[in-house]
Amino acid sequence: MKNITAHVDLRYVEIDDAEFILSLRLDKKKNKYLSSVEDDLKVQKEWIAAYKEREKDGLEYYYVIEERHDEFHESLGVVRLYNFKESSFCWGSWILKDGAPAYAAIESALNIYEEAFFSLFFLRSEFDVRKKNVKVVNFHKRFGATIIGEDELNYYFNLDKETYVNKKNKYKKFFLSAT
Repeated sequence: MKNITAHVDLRYVEIDDAEFILSLRLDKKKNKYLSSVEDDLKVQKEWIAAYKEREKDGLEYYYVIEERHDEFHESLGVVRLYNFKESSFCWGSWILKDGAPAYAAIESALNIYEEAFFSLFFLRSEFDVRKKNVKVVNFHKRFGATIIGEDELNYYFNLDKETYVNKKNKYKKFFLSAT
C-alpha cells in the first residue's frame, strides 16, 4: 500500500497484531458501535489467519493504523476495506486507541480513500454508521459523504470518487506532497 499522508501509515494486519486488535475491540467505549468479539486471543488469531486468506484473494483488506516516527512505527488503531462490489467498497471496523493524535482519523481516512479509489479503482464507497455514533456521523458528513438511507439503528452513506477528489484539496496539509 502506498501511504500518502504526513504522519500516518497503514499496513496490513498480521497475526502478531492480534493482542493489540483484541485490546481495541474489547474496550467498552470503543466497541459500542461495532460487532462484538470474544475475549479470546486464540480466536482473534484464527480470525486474522482466515482474513489473510481473504486478503490474498483480494476480497478484503485490514490495516493497522500507525504513526510514523523516525525509528519506529506506533500502532494507533485499525481500519478495514471490505464488501467489494463491482464498483463500490465499504470501509469500517475503524478504531483509534485512546491518546491517538487528532490527525490520525483524517489521515487514516485519506489513506483508505486513496487506496480504494486510486489503487483498487473503485468509484464509490457505501457504508453504514450507527445513528448514535454522532462524532463519526459528523466526520463523514464533513468529508462529503451523503446519507442515502436509514433504518432504526443506522445511517447509510455514499461517497463517490468525484466528491472525494473535489474535497481532497481541503485536506492538503495532511498529505506528504501534492497528490
